Amino acid sequence: MRWEVASHAGFCFGARRSVGEVDKLLREGKRIQTLGPVIHNPFVVEGLRARGAGIAGSLEEIDAPVAVIRAHGEVPETFRELSRRGIQVVDTTCPFVSRIHKRVQEAARDGRDVVIVGEKEHSEVKGIKGWCFSRGHVINSPEEADALPPLVRPLVVAQTTSRRELFESLLTRLKQRYPDLEVFDSICQATVIHQREAEEMSRRVDVMLVIGSRQSSNSRKLYEICAANCKRTFLLESPADLESVPLRARDDIGITAGASTPDEIIKEVVTRMSELDKTMTNSTDQPEQAPVQEAPSMEEVAETAEEQAQESNAEPEFASAFEKTLVSIRPGLTVVGTVVQVTEDEVCVNIGYKSDGIVPRAELTTKEDPLTAFKIGDEIEVEVVKVNDGEGNVLLSQRNIVNRKVWDGLVAKFENGEYIEGVGKSVVKGGLLVDVEGIRTFVPASQLSERYVEKIDQFVGKTLTLKVIEADKQKRRLVASRKAVLQEESAAKRAAAWEKLETGKLVHGIVRRLTDFGAFVDVGGVDGLIHVTDLSWGRVKHPSEVVKPNQEVDVIVLSLDKERQRISLGLKQTKPKPWETASVNYPTDSIVEGKVVRIVPFGAFVELEPGLDGLVHISQVAKTRIEKVEDVLKVGDIVRVRVLDVDTDKKRISLSIRQAADYGDDAELPEGGDMELGDLTLDEELPAAEPETEAAPEEPAKEE
Repeated sequence: MRWEVASHAGFCFGARRSVGEVDKLLREGKRIQTLGPVIHNPFVVEGLRARGAGIAGSLEEIDAPVAVIRAHGEVPETFRELSRRGIQVVDTTCPFVSRIHKRVQEAARDGRDVVIVGEKEHSEVKGIKGWCFSRGHVINSPEEADALPPLVRPLVVAQTTSRRELFESLLTRLKQRYPDLEVFDSICQATVIHQREAEEMSRRVDVMLVIGSRQSSNSRKLYEICAANCKRTFLLESPADLESVPLRARDDIGITAGASTPDEIIKEVVTRMSELDKTMTNSTDQPEQAPVQEAPSMEEVAETAEEQAQESNAEPEFASAFEKTLVSIRPGLTVVGTVVQVTEDEVCVNIGYKSDGIVPRAELTTKEDPLTAFKIGDEIEVEVVKVNDGEGNVLLSQRNIVNRKVWDGLVAKFENGEYIEGVGKSVVKGGLLVDVEGIRTFVPASQLSERYVEKIDQFVGKTLTLKVIEADKQKRRLVASRKAVLQEESAAKRAAAWEKLETGKLVHGIVRRLTDFGAFVDVGGVDGLIHVTDLSWGRVKHPSEVVKPNQEVDVIVLSLDKERQRISLGLKQTKPKPWETASVNYPTDSIVEGKVVRIVPFGAFVELEPGLDGLVHISQVAKTRIEKVEDVLKVGDIVRVRVLDVDTDKKRISLSIRQAADYGDDAELPEGGDMELGDLTLDEELPAAEPETEAAPEEPAKEE
């Protein structure tokens, strides 16, 4: 089996904060009660209950001196009642939820109505509605949106875990009914990323495991998203549930977890997966495949560092030799010594201890031969690695000091959000090891690119720009992301591109892809759509008739919608309208060629150029009288015609094939004259021209 753990799985910021506050209160010895489960996870709740955290089902049940408000938040009456009873309130409401409370409260005080998109019985939604002062309306379906009464300058908000697609579809309906609607997009961005990553993963695996409680709205939504793409999707409330999941040795498995699922449960599932994989491997005699996972691989990534950390924590054995020492030393201590001996393999340093210290060549920072880099009497700053290397010598390192300074610099960049650079070294289980200034850094497979990476080894030997997403200062381990860098660069590029765009401006772009309804063009980092009706002044059945992928084009910006991130472009608008130059390009009595595009009972329409058709009356098709135009012409024929008349106001051009046949290419044409059309006049024969319209069909939704 192969499996992959989603990079955004488990505790969200709000859940982690709530559980952390309860844990802190319990460690301080406080007697507390939470108003309802602190999060929707029975294992976490039971663990806290076992440590003394009581759970009150209602406000009346609270009798502890400290009451904890959970991450989902509460109504204002709850805070007032607890304060009246003299109970200390510890509010762990998620900051994102608190922000919604503030907005709806302000709107309600202004006499406005509030529409809440979410699950009516969810505790978070109940809390939000409580801050609306009876002006809140909860909807979660198109039918509920249509059933809303007339509202006063409504504000619409969303449950933080709502699905983006549902929220936007309901907004479309609401905006049609309430033109003065104000939108406060309160969907948690972490939730969006979480759901998007789960959706992408579920499309490419055989089995999808969603770890979380069935009581958790977030976990249920993750399950629904994954189940829509992967038929073998299972919701695991505990690691034990894994035993009932039918897995096969050849399965590719994706693992994600709800926002209220702690790390321990995810790790336990991964551990059981490893055990199950070994069992399957031994029973099928198949070669063992390296499971694709993130967390377990970190143990192997820094084996050497782990050993050094254990050695650093070992108690040095000074007791028997204490009286003989001149200075006290311990592993990790930095000292300045004097070089007393140099060989090809090591440098011997006097650090004032009973034994001299040895710096092996591998622990020197210089790449030169020690014999040329050092001389006796030089001072050198070193770190004590071992007090006794087994031969009575103190083992020293110059490299560790440099690495520490490098490490401190990398941690500073992590805290400041700065980028780092490293070289891909080797592929390990779950990702890539990168050398960043001598510090081994782990990049999970899911963080290598914005899209799924099939061959991780393509990054070996390449210089990568990364962003540190996790720094373990005790074990000196870094976890970094290349995807985060690409996403921020793309966002910056898009923002810069939007700043340069303005309606009516001519811009240069590259055609990226074609659809039935138009062509998407990259205009400096963002994609805009040329609708099929804006590609040419003539008839276009498919965009491929006009443009091709990777073709460079100049286009006009027709409209910009920053809220929906949509750009409408026009290609035909870069050229004059055919009728504006028709009289100049096709003067009366000129001989031109065109293509028959339509045949009607009274004649044939000939296309002179895209968007410009002229009529050859049936009396002007042939020198002899004909009953049917089809007896002489068919659609697609290229014909030579004489221009009889151009009426730009009525958008009509009269043509003649018969009269064009009387003149050779170089023949001198007679000056104008009335053309005989039989018993009917030209005005009677020509149908009214269809009026031009500048309005294009509504632009289809741009693909994500």
